[in-house]
Amino acid sequence: MELLRRCPENPILVPRSDVIWEAKAVFNPGAVAHGGRVYLLYRAVGEYERYISRLGLAISEDGIHFERFPEPVFSPQEPYERFGCEDPRITPLEGRFYITYTALSARAFSERGNRVGLASTTDFRRFERHGVILPEFEDKDAVIFPEKVGGRYVMFHRIVPDIWIAYSDDLVHWYGHRKVMYPRPGCWDSMKIGAGAPPIKTEEGWLLFYHGVDRARTYRMGVALFDLDDPARLISRPLEYVLEPREEWEKEGDIPHVVFVCGVVEWDGEFLVYYGGGDKVVGLARAPVTEVVEFARRG
Repeated sequence: MELLRRCPENPILVPRSDVIWEAKAVFNPGAVAHGGRVYLLYRAVGEYERYISRLGLAISEDGIHFERFPEPVFSPQEPYERFGCEDPRITPLEGRFYITYTALSARAFSERGNRVGLASTTDFRRFERHGVILPEFEDKDAVIFPEKVGGRYVMFHRIVPDIWIAYSDDLVHWYGHRKVMYPRPGCWDSMKIGAGAPPIKTEEGWLLFYHGVDRARTYRMGVALFDLDDPARLISRPLEYVLEPREEWEKEGDIPHVVFVCGVVEWDGEFLVYYGGGDKVVGLARAPVTEVVEFARRG
């Protein structure tokens, strides 16, 4: 039995065939709660011939029903992202929202040219680009912690197939890279893993939603806990996943058998987990905060 429960309105965002820049796919949204609303920065694909991703903005009063903006709010403009801006994660930090995203300098699916880009905003309309922040690595799935730990900024990122930690004094230059979590042979996350939403501070530790891939290339979702004072130290990692592809729109899509999380918010005592289904649409799953944390402690 899965821990997370799917929203009856799923999928909550689907492509709009009459909107050219998101006619084919909308998925993998970053999420943040702010001012009594939920903001989603979602990845959108308008055509498959070039397959260039842009980021759209959707806003909700209840976390379920969203109003979308007519134009993308963030599109490729620099050489390091000319083939797409993918999979945003949003971290509120020191009065701004920092967005990590995959910047593509080579064509999608070429397995090269993947770098971590960083941008920031205060209103999700105007963005400041801070460039590529891990230029030395072919890298994805970077998530910045929502506060400093031990006087330093902290980030998880993914160098295939593992999750790594890094530290920074300015959010642009990162050091101290080392592995903190690995795939588990014979398990649902046996091939590769990657951080999902930015870590969430709880009394039990830093809670990380992450994705894992098995030998059949099925993407599932799991959780893990890291030490509050030393986030390089893994405390707990349950053997069980919290969500797997079961619905038709999760098992079928541009990439089949995928649930992929980039954004989680706390809302009225629950975690609202926004995820991409089949690299095609956006789904929502939820569970009480206390249940998720207790589950994460069992690992």
